[in-house]
Amino acid sequence: MNRLKVLVVGCGNMGTSHARAYHKLDGFEIVGLVSRGADSRERLSKELDGAPTFSDYGQALEATCPDVVSINTYPDTHFTYVSMALRAHAHVFVEKPLAVTVEDAKKLVELSQKKKRKMVVGYILRVHPTWTKFTELAKTLGKPLVMRMNLNQQSSGKQWHTHKQLMQSMSPIVDCGVHYVDVMCSMTQSEPISVSAIGANLSDEIAPNMYNYGQLQVRFKDGSVGWYEAGWGPMISETAFFIKDVIGPKGCVSISDMDKGSSEDVEAHTKTGSLQVHHSALNTDGSFNRKDEHISTVNEPDHDELCLLEQEYLLDAIVNDIDLTHHLNDAVNSLKIVLAADKSVKTGKTVIL
Repeated sequence: MNRLKVLVVGCGNMGTSHARAYHKLDGFEIVGLVSRGADSRERLSKELDGAPTFSDYGQALEATCPDVVSINTYPDTHFTYVSMALRAHAHVFVEKPLAVTVEDAKKLVELSQKKKRKMVVGYILRVHPTWTKFTELAKTLGKPLVMRMNLNQQSSGKQWHTHKQLMQSMSPIVDCGVHYVDVMCSMTQSEPISVSAIGANLSDEIAPNMYNYGQLQVRFKDGSVGWYEAGWGPMISETAFFIKDVIGPKGCVSISDMDKGSSEDVEAHTKTGSLQVHHSALNTDGSFNRKDEHISTVNEPDHDELCLLEQEYLLDAIVNDIDLTHHLNDAVNSLKIVLAADKSVKTGKTVIL
């Protein structure tokens, strides 16, 4: 198989991990690294055997004629960058969210279909073996489901700077929420019907119309309900930054916490201790019929290995012409939910979908 030429756009944390994946996989060849900052792209180039570097995306796209463009930049650039890549007849990997509006996300899906190019959105939890098992177990609990999830990040220094940059275009419940709402949609396989949310601005370092803490509640057509909470900043509590819990009529399943250290550690966002499964069935004397199960999740992939799994999925989709319709529809629907939550925060009203 001929190696697919890849142009990597964005050399921060995610771009670096994805570039390492392309470098390891025989099916890809990195033909360029693009970033606004010279230090990040030059550092990554040295790590990856001197890959060519560019400061301008348009020039890089024209000079390298890539088969694949990997977009790992801030969300407000995604629509323009993905459009340019698709119009250049390249397949696309783009970090979540696909766009900053539902309308733009739909346009990108339509363009990828028109150009007959594969487009994969970076929902990293979809390739995580523990999260895959978590979703499978949730589907055995009956309906309706109650889904409780959060990811609060106490950030400082460079991480707080990155969070402030992200909040120029979207809130934590939008940026992080698409991951977990996507999981909820996978668990229920049901249509979301309404979203309510609250939020608060806890910092004078971000715009007055933005908020660095938010919580959303989503209702599904099958009666299931989901709750998601996210906060960023130096003031955020670490008391409970990792809650992943699903309850159904037949019991519940939780991702048990482990000693994660600081919530600033990106690795901590996907690491798990074990899966704990509880069964609700009772004996005639009222005691529980079965003991709780603890499913080990040792030797799970780290962040770079998860990014490798994502790029293997992209490669497989391109080489074997996998239909990505459901993948892209889910990407649009999860964005629809979190943007409705953002609207609910700002209007104080429930949003009917």
